Amino acid sequence: MERYKKEFIDFMVECRVLKFGSFTLKSGRHSPFFMNAGAYVTGSQLGRLGKFYAQAIHDNFGDDFDVLFGPAYKGIPLSVATVIAYHELYGKEIRYCSNRKEIKDHGDTGILLGSSIGVGDRVVIIEDVTTSGKSIEETYPIIKAQGNAPDAVKIVGLMVSLNRMERGLETTKCALDEITERYGFPARAIVSMQDVVDALYTDGDRKIITDELKKEIDAYYHEWGAR
Repeated sequence: MERYKKEFIDFMVECRVLKFGSFTLKSGRHSPFFMNAGAYVTGSQLGRLGKFYAQAIHDNFGDDFDVLFGPAYKGIPLSVATVIAYHELYGKEIRYCSNRKEIKDHGDTGILLGSSIGVGDRVVIIEDVTTSGKSIEETYPIIKAQGNAPDAVKIVGLMVSLNRMERGLETTKCALDEITERYGFPARAIVSMQDVVDALYTDGDRKIITDELKKEIDAYYHEWGAR
C-alpha cells in the first residue's frame, strides 16, 4: 500500500470521518461502518484532504484534464480543496465547478457554480463515497449537457475517497465498476474498504477493528459485497 493511502486511512479515523457502529445508508442498507466527508470542517483538515485527493487523481488520471466537478453539496469543498492542492503539488491550474440544486433565474443564472464547462473540456468528477451509484445518475447528465453537443465535454473519470466494495444498484458488481460499465469512464478511489481493514485490523496494539467488528464487516460483505 502506498504511504499516502495508509496516511489517508489514519486521517479518516483521526477526523472521525470513518466511523464504526450501526448505520442506515442512503441505499437503505444497514452497515457496520459509515463515512461522512462532512466531518472535515477545519482549514488544516481540508488542506490535507485536498492533497490526498490530488495525489490519487494524479496517480490515476494524470494531468490531462481541465475541470474538477464536485456535485452539491459535499462535493463543493472537496473540489475547491483539491484544485488548490493540485496546483501546490503539481503546478497545474485546474478549474473547480459544482452544480446548484435549484437553477437560479436571476443574477448569476444557471445550474453551475464556479467555472463554466465548455466545448473540449475534460472533466474529473470528485465525490466522498458512492455506495450504489445513485449520485452519478444526477451528475452525469448535468455535465454532458454543457457544451451544446453530446460529445463536446469528456468525463475523464470519477474519484471517490473510499471504495466500499459492495454491489451497485443493478448488478452484483462493485458500484464503481458498475459506473464504469454504464457510463464508459473509470471510477477510482483513494483507498478501498479492504485497505482499511488491512490497515486497522492488523495494526498492532492500536487495533481499531476488533475481532467482533471484523465479523460484522465480513457478514455485511457476505450479503452486500461485490462479486
